This record gives sequence, C-alpha cells and structure tokens, in this order.
Amino acid sequence: MCDILDEHLEKLHHQPDTIFIDELDSHTVKAMLKEIDLPEISRGIFLHPDLEELKKQFFKKFEVHVAGGGLVINENGEMLMIFRRGAWDLPKGHLDKGETIEECAIREVQEETGLKLVELGQFLTTTYHSYEQGTHHIMKESHWFLMKSSLSEKLVPQTDEDIDKIEWVKETQLEQYLPEAYPSIRNVLQEYLQLK
Repeated sequence: MCDILDEHLEKLHHQPDTIFIDELDSHTVKAMLKEIDLPEISRGIFLHPDLEELKKQFFKKFEVHVAGGGLVINENGEMLMIFRRGAWDLPKGHLDKGETIEECAIREVQEETGLKLVELGQFLTTTYHSYEQGTHHIMKESHWFLMKSSLSEKLVPQTDEDIDKIEWVKETQLEQYLPEAYPSIRNVLQEYLQLK
C-alpha cells in the first residue's frame, strides 16, 4: 500500500508477477485479495492518494496479527537466516499479551535460533504479508529490528516451528538466498543494505 510510487515501486509495478491497483472500492480490495493468492503473483501494489483511508479499507478485510523479528548480524557482518517451510526467512513470531514489540522480537530470535545473547539495535522496517487460515484472511504485521550476536554461540533450529536449518550468510552470498526467500524478507534485507 502506498500513496506514491517511488523508484523501487515503479520498477516493481512493471513486473509480470506484480498486481497493481490504483482505485479504491470494495471490488478492488476483493480483487487484490483474490489476485495476490495466484501462484504467478509475487506482490501487489495498491496505490491511493489517501494512505490512511486505503489502510482502513484494506485492513477491514483482515484479522491482523502483530509480530516482532530480527535481522541478526555477527561480528563478521554476516546475517543470520533460517530455512522454514521451503523458504529462507528471518526469525520472527507473534506478540504475546503484555510484552513490547522489542521484547517479542528478542524472544522470538532466541527461541527460533537458540541464541542466548542477542543485543537489540535500531528499528529497521515494518512488513505486511497475508495468508489464509481456514476462511479468515490474516494480515501479519511484522516489526523488524537490527540485532547483534556472536559466532561463538551455538545455533539450534526450533524444529517445532518447522525450522530446518540456520546459516550465517555473507553479504556476497546473499544473491544465492534471495530467490528462495519470502518477498517480505527480501524487503527487510534491502532496508538493511540501504542503511549500510
């Protein structure tokens, strides 16, 4: 969702795996939800001059689940990535009642990776992705933070969360992982690389 097409979105707008809608009514919101589920569609761009109104109308169709996660960097500048359900991902999970989003992000990183000493850094970005759960449309709103940890810590994948493996990835190797990463994860990694 956006109120202007920046350079990055302009490029995506013309990709064959992107759905683009620039009119807001009940039909277009339903159309976006239907189209985004198609296997040949990777992303949707919904453009409207009133971003708050767009969010309000769009999110009416969803049950929103808030999550926190982290992009963990070690002392060599490598990024921690997890492999879950056939795709490269970053550790994240649902916000528990009574915790802050920062506490959630640290807890989820620790639980999913086995890391004990995780230092919270700056906020990176918020991503949104949707999925179906029975007849419900779920919108996952994930708040991402930069974090630090050490290579000396043992990595233990949380297998009950379908995490098969964990790897430290050099920036020069990242291109090998991106094709198998979720689109929202690619966005987080791009945010980080732009900060550097």
